[in-house]
Amino acid sequence: MFRLNTILAVLALLTTFVQAHTVFTTLYVDGTTEGDGTCIRMNRNADKVSFPIEPLSSKDIACGYDGEKAVARVCPAKASSTLTFQFKQYADGSKPSPLDRSHKGPCAVYMKKVADATADNNAAGDGWFKIWQADYDAAAGKWCTEQMIDNKGFLSAQIPSDIEGGYYLVRPELLALHAAQDNPRDPQFYVGCAQVFVESAGTAKPATTTIGEGTYDLSIPGMTFNIYQKPMALPYPMFGPPVYKAGTPQPAPTNQKTPTEQKAPTEQKTPTEQQAPTEQKAPTEQKAPVQQKPVNACLAPRSMLIQDKGLKPKGCILVRDNWCGFEVPAYTTQDGCWASQKNCWDQADVCWGTALPTGSSHCQIWSDKCTALNNSCKSGQWVGPPDAGKDLTPVPATLASLKVSRRAIGMRRRGRRHTHA
Repeated sequence: MFRLNTILAVLALLTTFVQAHTVFTTLYVDGTTEGDGTCIRMNRNADKVSFPIEPLSSKDIACGYDGEKAVARVCPAKASSTLTFQFKQYADGSKPSPLDRSHKGPCAVYMKKVADATADNNAAGDGWFKIWQADYDAAAGKWCTEQMIDNKGFLSAQIPSDIEGGYYLVRPELLALHAAQDNPRDPQFYVGCAQVFVESAGTAKPATTTIGEGTYDLSIPGMTFNIYQKPMALPYPMFGPPVYKAGTPQPAPTNQKTPTEQKAPTEQKTPTEQQAPTEQKAPTEQKAPVQQKPVNACLAPRSMLIQDKGLKPKGCILVRDNWCGFEVPAYTTQDGCWASQKNCWDQADVCWGTALPTGSSHCQIWSDKCTALNNSCKSGQWVGPPDAGKDLTPVPATLASLKVSRRAIGMRRRGRRHTHA
């Protein structure tokens, strides 16, 4: 009996440990979202989607596991837009709480300009610059991760107002230091990337740094900071480059590591011709907007690049993360009805089979549509489909409706910052 009780206690401890993890699931632009998982690169393995990056030196530190695999959608934003990142312990939101409170540490947000956000293999390497960070807020007596938890799992950062328009990867980063004093030491990074198109006439090119294989290791003071020491050895030694501020002169590009003799990982070039994998092709009649050539913002300040990749496909009537369901063909005969019913179920199979760990609840909406079509065909209603073209996508909640703050963590109402930048 003693042995059984011991085993059960260990299993309970392990379960608690697993549940303490977190994952970036949802992007909001100026308070609104296109849905869970939309525009987000994440681990496709639902059992491990919330796990920290291991080992610390892995190239997956750039955008997380499967972070080199692009998704079909790119979310539009503007220079100066506020980006809000939602973290959840369970990617599908099946249980509350974004992160266990024991997981204390700093946060940061990086951006990287890429030729094509829907192309694979463009995450790890040079090109990253930091747009926001927060560590220990002395006034509140809380770490960034604790304040993120207080804000229901949301943290926000503003896109610099003067950067070039175009496609970007945006990378929120959490570092949990609860196990940094363990043997072996175990600082835990939780990262993910969103694919974003920034509409801007700016021309600024922030100095960049490399994030990838070998970027982080235990020689960096911030990796092994003791959060249990009384008092803590503040200020926290925040790692990485300084935060880019719009309109400020740029220093030479920097490596994440402090020692100058450490070499940066090999840069990976952004592919220019590789096409991103798509889960389902959009209708052939859809035409993407024509890509405009880059302009000199000084000569034509109101001319901007136009997004032509990663847009919501024409004819999409149900969005599930980066998958779209399209209306079935119109029909006026019995055979046509059954053919459209089959088309619907074929799309349902793709929906259920390709859902990200954020969930497949929208696939049930599509399956219900298919069931209704099946019933129509059985009952002799051979003209349709009913409610042709109706958008079935549930309207996502806004940050305002969730009563979530978009103010950057570490900022007070009077604009005073309690964390260094």
